[in-house]
Amino acid sequence: MRNLMLKTQLKTINLASSVKKALTSKSGEGFVDTAVKILISVVIGALLLGGLYLLFKDTVIPKLTQRIIEMFDFEG
Repeated sequence: MRNLMLKTQLKTINLASSVKKALTSKSGEGFVDTAVKILISVVIGALLLGGLYLLFKDTVIPKLTQRIIEMFDFEG
């Protein structure tokens, strides 16, 4: 029984120590860094989507539309 109590006390002390260490830690990312990363990823994503839209609008969609029309205009 005494062993169990000692083990429990040691686990509690270790947990309290790790919590104290995490709360007093001065390292980490700031909010500005994270906001800039999110903003950059949104802008790059918008540029990629815009480029894909232009590619599909000018190249893929007219050919696809033409092939569909040819397929259903079959008089055979």
